[in-house]
Amino acid sequence: MTATAFPTRPATGRSAAWNRLGERLAARAERIANAAVTPLVPADYLDLFHPLRAGADLRARIVSVHPETRDAATIVLKPGRDWAGHVPGQYIRIGIDVDGVRQWRAYSLTHGPRPDGLISITVKAVPDGIVSNHLVHRAKPGTLVHLEQAQGEFVLPPDLAGHKLLFVTAGSGVTPVIGMLRNLFPVTDEGVVGLDKLDPRKGALDIVCVHIAPSRPDSIFLRNLEELGRAGAIDLVARYDDQHGVLDVDVLGELVPDLAERTTYACGPAGLLDALAAHHETNGLGLFTEQFRASTVVVGDGGTVRFEAGGLEIETDAATPILDAAEEAGVLMPSGCRMGICFGCVLPLKEGAVRDLRSGDLIVANPGESDGIQIQTCISAAAGACVIDH
Repeated sequence: MTATAFPTRPATGRSAAWNRLGERLAARAERIANAAVTPLVPADYLDLFHPLRAGADLRARIVSVHPETRDAATIVLKPGRDWAGHVPGQYIRIGIDVDGVRQWRAYSLTHGPRPDGLISITVKAVPDGIVSNHLVHRAKPGTLVHLEQAQGEFVLPPDLAGHKLLFVTAGSGVTPVIGMLRNLFPVTDEGVVGLDKLDPRKGALDIVCVHIAPSRPDSIFLRNLEELGRAGAIDLVARYDDQHGVLDVDVLGELVPDLAERTTYACGPAGLLDALAAHHETNGLGLFTEQFRASTVVVGDGGTVRFEAGGLEIETDAATPILDAAEEAGVLMPSGCRMGICFGCVLPLKEGAVRDLRSGDLIVANPGESDGIQIQTCISAAAGACVIDH
């Protein structure tokens, strides 16, 4: 069938007038609707009924919560229509309201792209962790969270042909790596590998995974890792602190004899990553790292922090980030990853001095010299009296 194009009849003067009248009436109707729901607008009501729609602020709905260990759980999320997807190994920032305060945190995605369009993060509850404890122990299906697009450079190269890989993971540092492995091999959430589908891939990839945990029961995703090991997809070297003691990176060559031939991807506590960085640099080995906690190298001097807008002053010690001290005092602070990566906590330092807790660098702002020096409050401590524009 051939489509026929019909010419559009030009609007007459009378019909154009009707069009203009219709536009004015529509605009007036919108103003009336907005006034009727003040201080809300109709888009706010759309958010109530269709919060995941295209064009809305990016959100996700919690679909399910699956315990992994006694203090860790996987949160499965349905992202909004504007979710752009991710590459295995990347992380997301989610915002969730806890006791009336919106908190933002960064978590690695623990899957590659899924056919059902869902995404997942795995969270370990840390002592005094406001968000991690809420997600692991209190989060419920149906809860809406705010979401940012995936980011991060801790990803595998597109072409793995000829690559020999070593993953070194410790504790919850396994989360980005399990996302990579699940994308490479057919592993389900229940830890079952489809062996019939996996067989053609045997020998195609050469992967060793050194996985470190405090104990076997505290090992996140151990069942997945062991299934992959038994299937021949990876060579798993499991190390438990209660059985083997804390890993000395100098013995890594004994655990992985062909270490020099492999590219290492590591994720875990700062101490482990620092030791690996020194070891690999000394031996001329390739290393990619993902750090999920800030490493405090040098602390500041402590002092008084004054928040200019509200006039509130707090006293803080040498080792406490300004972000944590302010929140403890009841100040609502912008925040994100809390490890100096996302810059979600940046505020202007108007005067005074702070010290970078990671490097020990002193940052000084003289009054009147500028509108303020941007500092990351999550990794900065007061180095004497200072004033922050907030």
